[in-house]
Amino acid sequence: MNQLREQAGRPSSSEGRPQDASRYSDAALMPPVDVVEDANGITLYADLPGVARENLHVQVEAATLTIDAEVDLGLPEGLQASHTEVGLGRFHRTFTLSQELDPERIAADLSNGVLKLSIPKAEHAKPRRIAVTAV
Repeated sequence: MNQLREQAGRPSSSEGRPQDASRYSDAALMPPVDVVEDANGITLYADLPGVARENLHVQVEAATLTIDAEVDLGLPEGLQASHTEVGLGRFHRTFTLSQELDPERIAADLSNGVLKLSIPKAEHAKPRRIAVTAV
């Protein structure tokens, strides 16, 4: 499954997101992702609990697929947390796409906190039948 390679490291920028003065302003959770490959391409399933569609940003630049999302972890008005285990409200994950995949035809769907990205194989990477003629 060398068609997709995950890039490690911190996000390079925080464009499009409000700056936070806290020590966690650049930190992000790395969502778990399942990758399934079939003859037509690959499908990624990323767990993004609590993320609304308007707070989800999926982008492809060159051969890099980036998933950025924010979730509102605020408490209802009048309540105060006595203990918090998850204090980050941001997800970030990047992948490098191989030339066998077609980034122009990626389809994305967010349902019940799971992002599904369908990335089809490029035409040149799909198996094709070659007709043999008798001489």
